[in-house]
Amino acid sequence: MRQSSKLLSAACLMVSILISGCATTTINSGLQAGDLPPSGIFLADNGIQFNVQPLSLATLPPKQAVVPSSDLSRLVKASNRIDYRIAQGDILSIILVGYPEMTPTASTSGNNPYASGYPVDQQGFVQFPLIGRIKASGLSVPQFTANLRSQLQRYLKYSDPQVKIIDYRGNKFFIDGEVSKPGEFAIADAPVSLYSAISMAGGATPTGDSDNIVLNRKGVSYNIGLQSLRQMGSSANQIYLQDDDSIHVNSQSRNKIYVLGEFGKVEPVPILEQGISLAQVLGESNGLNSSTANAAKIYVVRDDLKHQYTNIYYVDMQKITSFALANRFEMQPNDIVYVDPTGLARWNRVISSLLPSTNAITNFSRL
Repeated sequence: MRQSSKLLSAACLMVSILISGCATTTINSGLQAGDLPPSGIFLADNGIQFNVQPLSLATLPPKQAVVPSSDLSRLVKASNRIDYRIAQGDILSIILVGYPEMTPTASTSGNNPYASGYPVDQQGFVQFPLIGRIKASGLSVPQFTANLRSQLQRYLKYSDPQVKIIDYRGNKFFIDGEVSKPGEFAIADAPVSLYSAISMAGGATPTGDSDNIVLNRKGVSYNIGLQSLRQMGSSANQIYLQDDDSIHVNSQSRNKIYVLGEFGKVEPVPILEQGISLAQVLGESNGLNSSTANAAKIYVVRDDLKHQYTNIYYVDMQKITSFALANRFEMQPNDIVYVDPTGLARWNRVISSLLPSTNAITNFSRL
């Protein structure tokens, strides 16, 4: 009697666990797409509106057109090569042919304070023998040379000054973020473009996103992408830096696609500078799990903030013709790609989760 009661209790416990286990595994046996309509807009239980559509040539999202902001357009149009202007802090070499005692070279012995060059002071002037202070900042080297020659003619019979900048200390730019050598760099007589500025900083790091660069100029920030510039018909070589410009190269961590479900490798996939397609995402994730993936429906979840709903695209990757569609489907940052498990894989997970429970019941019945 006692043994029968124990078996009955074990049986009841088994049924209870099976019922509760099945109910639980329906929810917890892994991610699942659930019951989605074949197409159209619907409101989910969480209050978010979704638009479901099978992927075809007709529903294939068009490639994003690059519409530059008006500020960026003005920046590119106004960015021209200009002659270098002498700046405060620069060091000038000034030599007067025939008057070595007045303008000795750096190798000349003696205590002449100008042997190592003539500094441009904070007011933009240079102190020069005979004529005193002379304006230098804001002028090109030829303009300053002409002014100096004109003033020296009152004191010297043969005035022929030779001027060059030997130390550029006035104009600088700053670069940080995902570059190999962040820091402060001088702008010399050769114009420095955005592209050459990144090169001067050692180039972008492997985690740097060259399509997500911020240029700050006089309190205005410009979001710039090298790929976007190319699509506009421009390039980073056409944007020239100015004094006190700062550049920040963002990380690729802000520019990824997330894969979930039955993939060979489940981890975020970075978007390449030239973009990435759905087919490439499948390849970067080591394809689908051959044992568990349901290739009949690959889902792409994408927010559409303009229309205040979320798109869900799905494609049957069991068809060889679908690879062409997947290759044309251009991914966007923060897209989610999901693959459902097969029915058998889901059932195996249910059984696996119940096996520990049935072992416990067997041990209980032996007590």
